[in-house]
Amino acid sequence: MKFKIASKALYSTLSGVSKVINTKNTISILDNFLWEVTDDKLIITASDAENTLTAQVAVKDVQGNSGSVCVNARRIVDMAKELPDVDVEISIDPASGAMTIAFPGGSFDLVALQGNQYPRTIEETDPDETSEMVCPAGQIVSGIEHTLFAVSTDELHPQMMGILWDIKEDGITFVATDSRKLVRYVNKTSAPGIVASCILPVKPAVILKALLGKEDEVKVTLSPRSAVFRTETLTLNCRFIRGNFPDYNRVIPNNPYQVTVDRGAIMTAVRRVSVCSDPSHGLIKFRFNPDHVEMKVDDLNMNTFAHEEVPCDFTGNQMVIGFSAGYLLEIFGILPTENVIIKLADPSRPGVFQPEENEENTDLLIVLMVMSVQDF
Repeated sequence: MKFKIASKALYSTLSGVSKVINTKNTISILDNFLWEVTDDKLIITASDAENTLTAQVAVKDVQGNSGSVCVNARRIVDMAKELPDVDVEISIDPASGAMTIAFPGGSFDLVALQGNQYPRTIEETDPDETSEMVCPAGQIVSGIEHTLFAVSTDELHPQMMGILWDIKEDGITFVATDSRKLVRYVNKTSAPGIVASCILPVKPAVILKALLGKEDEVKVTLSPRSAVFRTETLTLNCRFIRGNFPDYNRVIPNNPYQVTVDRGAIMTAVRRVSVCSDPSHGLIKFRFNPDHVEMKVDDLNMNTFAHEEVPCDFTGNQMVIGFSAGYLLEIFGILPTENVIIKLADPSRPGVFQPEENEENTDLLIVLMVMSVQDF
């Protein structure tokens, strides 16, 4: 089997597909890519037993019978990275495993394994149990970008270690929480036309965010235990997190008081005063006044103190409340508008953070738990 392929296209595809491979695998064959040549395409597959990613790249001048081999992933990615920017010729003997990558002035030689050794992870699913939707990749990528930061890492609550997709006929609601903060992002760029729900783990979410082009169209096939995401060149098969996601609507409070403040100004101030905060909790005390907000930080162990004021528009009289600096910086980094809105009720109830104006067909809302404050 012999074919030619553009070295840049080969490296780009290999490095993308390699994102699914674990650093350490319990099954050694999963350290490899599965290569299959059919007609004018090289199909490259990688898996970690939970997720399987397949990509296609164009080849030319195919000679010999089609076949499949397993190629060591780390080694072939390193080789492809160093290839000159030319078409290279790859020769494979499926019987012996001998493999040669020839380029002007040199070549790489390595040994591949039989392709039939690679595990197939396709699940048999009753067609009656599946549902399908087609949506722009931008809708998926945007949902992941706005929620990934809030995913929990607590293994005692595995159902919160992923992003909830609450799919309705007119749009998709993406939700993530770590019990300290919760983000709900509604995107109605396209209408899925189905009703479904699933919890997508972090790893496939990161892969989709990295590999999907925002102009791609994605066909999503959902089954009770897994999903398949397909574009013209990529196919990702991933399993869901099992369990029931918390009822996010019950967590969102209806706070009566509203603060409007410049995002850049308050973000810079929070970053500045947090230098003096106790690193064990990062508490910042806020005193909201009708026309300005005061921030105060003190660390009695290190005898450090910081105080700063930022103009704002507060609909209440005066309120003292505490938030964690680290969480605030994450939230202000996600909110896209010049001004942000913070909705408050009292020092014991969570705050709600929103952009001053949502982008078309979207609705972003973040809930942050407060920290106990005795006085300012």
